[in-house]
Amino acid sequence: MVTPATDSRDFLGVFAAASGGRPVSFARFMELALYHPTAGYYRRPRCRTGLTPAADFHTSVTLGPLFGELVVAAATKLAGRADLRDWTFAEIGAEPGSSALDGVVHPFGRVVTIRVGEPLRLAGPCVVFSNELFDAQPFHRLHWRAGAWRETGVALSDDRPVETELAEWSPAVRAVQSRLPAAAPADGYRLDLPLAAEALCTQIAAEPWTGLFLTFDYGKSWSELAEAQPAGTARAYRAHRQETDLLAHPGEQDLTCHICWDWLETALGVHGFAAVARESQEAFFLRHAAAAVERIVRRPSAGPDPVKSRLQQLLHPALQGQRFQVLHAVRG
Repeated sequence: MVTPATDSRDFLGVFAAASGGRPVSFARFMELALYHPTAGYYRRPRCRTGLTPAADFHTSVTLGPLFGELVVAAATKLAGRADLRDWTFAEIGAEPGSSALDGVVHPFGRVVTIRVGEPLRLAGPCVVFSNELFDAQPFHRLHWRAGAWRETGVALSDDRPVETELAEWSPAVRAVQSRLPAAAPADGYRLDLPLAAEALCTQIAAEPWTGLFLTFDYGKSWSELAEAQPAGTARAYRAHRQETDLLAHPGEQDLTCHICWDWLETALGVHGFAAVARESQEAFFLRHAAAAVERIVRRPSAGPDPVKSRLQQLLHPALQGQRFQVLHAVRG
């Protein structure tokens, strides 16, 4: 039986053993900090998502069944058919013990949740759904110095992880060298490369399934990442606060960056997906789940309505409506 690690001190032992005392890429550090079987943030038995002080952040799923109801309404419309009894709703990256469809009436014949560490097997007609999955994948970090892109890594110093400049690029970065801008807008420019998110999307698309791909996340175009984000997009979350130190509290805080929508869209197109589209969460639900939204808005209420309040959270441009985007595509 594996005993889970309890705090950052346990992680430091894991990191020292995994790195062999040498600097590693930020992606490798993040892989250990988030997904190590005992010391990883997403592998520990702890509260991560929710509205309580014990959680670190909240997602659309934590707002209750309303989000799932709107997802079902939109997915049914995009699937283009009323009878979905032979379809599977596959949710990738769901938190332990939860699903976006908890408490939701739906038309699907089968619902499966694929959690962290579980094999990815998709076949037959499906709605393959995820919420804030891709932004949590390990990413590489580059910075522009003295006329060249240099990779930022992590090393141990005085028993704490510190940022360092790697002597050479890691293989994953070298493989995408041709994509990198010839120059950065300014010295010190940060470029966070969400390569694992692209790889995961490719893996999902390569599985032998047909139907609807549907993911909710936050990201930017490649031109925005390469030209308009001088500090990069990497961030950490702990106790509902955005942390500035990505290396503090390893294994105890979430690490994330904006994904590159262009890369995911290309991966889907290469694997035979059509009607690839990206919309803000606000536009997506108002366009594809309009009837469900209207029913909620029009229902009578004698006082404050918590469901209407949650709907506002999902749709309002200043809340989640514009912060999150939805990428969807169909195959077969």
